Amino acid sequence: MKATAIEFRFRMLIQIVIVFVAMWAPWVRPWDMGQRRSMLEWLALEISRTGLASFTVSTSIVIVFGALIAAIGMVLRVWGAAYLGYDVVHDQNMQGGGVMAAGPFRSMRNPLYLGGWCTMAAVALLLTPSGALFMVVLIGISLFRLVLGEEAFLSEKLGEPYREYLRAVPRILPRFKPGLPSAAAKPRWTIAVLTEIMAIGAFVTMAFVSWTYDSTAMLWGILISFVASMVVRGLMKAPIATCAFLVAAAAAWGVFHLSIVRALLIGIGASLVVRALMPRVKPETNQAG
Repeated sequence: MKATAIEFRFRMLIQIVIVFVAMWAPWVRPWDMGQRRSMLEWLALEISRTGLASFTVSTSIVIVFGALIAAIGMVLRVWGAAYLGYDVVHDQNMQGGGVMAAGPFRSMRNPLYLGGWCTMAAVALLLTPSGALFMVVLIGISLFRLVLGEEAFLSEKLGEPYREYLRAVPRILPRFKPGLPSAAAKPRWTIAVLTEIMAIGAFVTMAFVSWTYDSTAMLWGILISFVASMVVRGLMKAPIATCAFLVAAAAAWGVFHLSIVRALLIGIGASLVVRALMPRVKPETNQAG
């Protein structure tokens, strides 16, 4: 049931594929996306059919609910990333430097995964009902597998201190009274905000753009947030390849007047080519003696 090392390494790609398939929903009018009903509209309609509220009021209820879920996701992602650090949160391999018992990690073991799921649950309101169910369930399974994989890895690497942490702090649902005293850790809020633009953008979209009742504008808000998040992370980790992406995408869109989707795909291709051509830097090894 736990995730493998390869699954952990490609966790972002796996989740992107799940989200893409859920948004496309090829089983529901795949080439007529403008005519499809969103989960937000479907929920509002179902609430209004009960007679508890009109369709307009029901829509407002669903939007507020989505904004609250997105807010929880944003807070957990930024708060957790501030304490855990960019290098650990977005590393391709599992990290086991020590037990983190500061910030949100005093009350729950996996605030970042829970925050990520809440963000996706808010985004799911913009998809078809079946696409939303597909995404929320598969993202949930993927994240839970990652949790089990990390727990097994850290239990083996850190031993009894981490197993004591497992006994004191719940896995998912937070304990309002922290189970451990706060450890000495300095949060890095600026880096956390910059690297969690996706979660912040999801909240802004649900809290403000959704009141336009324009599904296309909301989806664009999510897409822009995702691309901005990837660019910021790329500039921090692979600046040359990311600059190639920006130049190629901007040229394809501004000079050749291609659609934004095609421009983004061309930019991604350019970044992959540049990254493949860059010389590999072998990690230094420490030798005794």
